[in-house]
Amino acid sequence: MGTALRAFIPFLALSVLVLPLVLPASAEGLIRIGLKKKPLDENSRLAGHLSSKEGELLKSWRNGRRGGLSDGSDPSDIISLKNYMNAQYFGEIGIGTPPQKFTVIFDTGSSNLWVPSAKCYFSIACLFHSKYRSSRSSTYQKNGKSAAIHYGTGSIVGFFSEDNVELGDLVVKGQEFIEATREPGVTFLAAKFDGILGLGFKEISVGNAVPVWYNIVEQGLVKDPVFSFWLNRKAVDGEGGEIVFGGVDPAHHKGEHTYVPVTQKGYWQFDMGDVLVRGQSTGFCSGGCAAIADSGTSLIAGPTTIITEINQKIGAAGVVSQECKTVVSQYGQQILDLLLSETQPKKICSQIGLCAFDGTRGVSIGIESVVSNGKSSVGSDVMCNACEMAVVWMQNQLKQNQTQEAILNYINDLCERLPSPMGESAVDCSVLSSMPSITFTIGGKTFDLTPEQYVLKVGEGPATQCISGFTAMDMPPPRGPLW
Repeated sequence: MGTALRAFIPFLALSVLVLPLVLPASAEGLIRIGLKKKPLDENSRLAGHLSSKEGELLKSWRNGRRGGLSDGSDPSDIISLKNYMNAQYFGEIGIGTPPQKFTVIFDTGSSNLWVPSAKCYFSIACLFHSKYRSSRSSTYQKNGKSAAIHYGTGSIVGFFSEDNVELGDLVVKGQEFIEATREPGVTFLAAKFDGILGLGFKEISVGNAVPVWYNIVEQGLVKDPVFSFWLNRKAVDGEGGEIVFGGVDPAHHKGEHTYVPVTQKGYWQFDMGDVLVRGQSTGFCSGGCAAIADSGTSLIAGPTTIITEINQKIGAAGVVSQECKTVVSQYGQQILDLLLSETQPKKICSQIGLCAFDGTRGVSIGIESVVSNGKSSVGSDVMCNACEMAVVWMQNQLKQNQTQEAILNYINDLCERLPSPMGESAVDCSVLSSMPSITFTIGGKTFDLTPEQYVLKVGEGPATQCISGFTAMDMPPPRGPLW
């Protein structure tokens, strides 16, 4: 998933900051796919399928929910989607004639549709998910071109095929998709969904395959070329939300939407302004940052430098980084002196011998990301990365006229807050009310996130754990840094 499959392996999910293609539309003619939440069930972690009893309940629920749009008209099926741990929102589609049913993540961070193939023999993940059988479809067309997609914590290998794809009442004809024959690793083994339906641009489509959304529009299946998400986190509700093809359901928003242009096709990329904590600038994005709206990512991902600072301010505890603390203890004063002497910040780490470059590359600790559709490896420049982060942190503190002693203590504390290798950080569920709001500036407007909104609760009752909604992801230039 475009960024996707990173940050706490089970958390392959939807969390949308902004919906770039959201246009005003009446409820009439919208194609909705309903989202249904299911409480965390540890005993069925590896089972992705509905039991016969659940299937009967699902059928009853769907029949009872028709006509749910605000004006009472709904020509489409409302397909129940499950919400796993408030982190995976996924729904049902059909492929072939008659349609073979699959659950998929609707992912704006990638552009390909794939599901497990009946020819997937050697991946354990395929044993626990529905598999496509071309011999059972009268509309199947052979393609055979090989395909491989690398995600942040997983990958799939397979080949292309063509068949009809059913989404609610929509039937997309001749859709190119990938039959996955290998799903190595544990990521898809633990996933509650079968596959992924990419809603990104064709520019990042593996094999140059035409995305499903393109074909929906080209085949005239919707009145307006718009899709939108409504995601529901309220555990007491049966509905987990919905995805609407063809417009926006006015029953699920108040006020007016804020529109921002797509700055680079591929992902839904846009320009983002400053990030503030308790109304105070963190300094990292004061000149603007690039961001993408990725429904396949369960947390808000950003560069390690600023995510560490945010997690420090909200009291999130990560993994202690000895390298970072070593840099502060051995080189902290030297870095401060160079900053005060107005040495170019990007050259400081190379000048003191911790980096082999002179600032022409961005901070990167090797966290793999699908946004670049490739892999990155943890290099030998950990000290360099720690130095580069320390420079940014110190710059921000100097702008606030902090004393040198206070700055060094503060940076040392930030080192304690560096996230674990997978990027996650925990917070104390009992202190949510005292945690600060985090503000993002988008389209010239500020959007405040309360602790209840940016903290992900895992589990129920006394066993509930709270995870910071901010996770580290370092995207190297030229694509990054990227939120």
